[in-house]
Amino acid sequence: MIKQKVLIVDDEASIQELIRFNLEQSGFDTEVASDGLAALEMFESYKPDLIVLDLMLPGKDGYDVCKEIRRTSNVPIIMLTAKETELERVLGLELGADDYMTKPFSPLELVARIKAVLRRASGQEQQDENEYKVGNIFLQVDTREVKVHDQTVELTRKEFDLLHIFMQNVGKVMTREVLLQKVWGYEYEGETRTVDVHIRHLRRKLGPEGETRIETIHGVGYKLRGN
Repeated sequence: MIKQKVLIVDDEASIQELIRFNLEQSGFDTEVASDGLAALEMFESYKPDLIVLDLMLPGKDGYDVCKEIRRTSNVPIIMLTAKETELERVLGLELGADDYMTKPFSPLELVARIKAVLRRASGQEQQDENEYKVGNIFLQVDTREVKVHDQTVELTRKEFDLLHIFMQNVGKVMTREVLLQKVWGYEYEGETRTVDVHIRHLRRKLGPEGETRIETIHGVGYKLRGN
């Protein structure tokens, strides 16, 4: 069986080894990079299935590395940050990170999150239908294609997954906690801001259809208006 590959980017050797040990014990193949420039080179040669990316790096920081990678790839990225400010977390998500963890972290939780992100990315979840249409929004599951007024809309993996959940549950209020569990694959205590950031991006990309159909239910969550 081919092992899934994880690139670990961190300038602290102890963190590298902690993550590497736990991932390899869980059956992953790993490589490490200690700075931003090396991370970009390793990304091209190693072709990882997922990247664990520290924000504070010499050379290029994690934000710049994420931006560079997102120009050509939707490979899942989990960011590591030593700071707990909301601004830093939101900026990482804005740049295209799929998830983040704050140091110090539990290596077992990190492994669980990596597995959840990869499971979602590989499309292992069972799908009830292959095509959905709500208003002028069309979504096809197997090709991960989205169109609005017959024009293709490019979504990130998480944006697509959110829209898919909404279209499976038209007219139903989805709490932020439920969306976190369904899209991110685990309980995400107190960090519902993640959902808000991704939904804001989704609405913008869908244009007027997104703005009018994805309703905010204040104090609760969101719902997709039907026809």
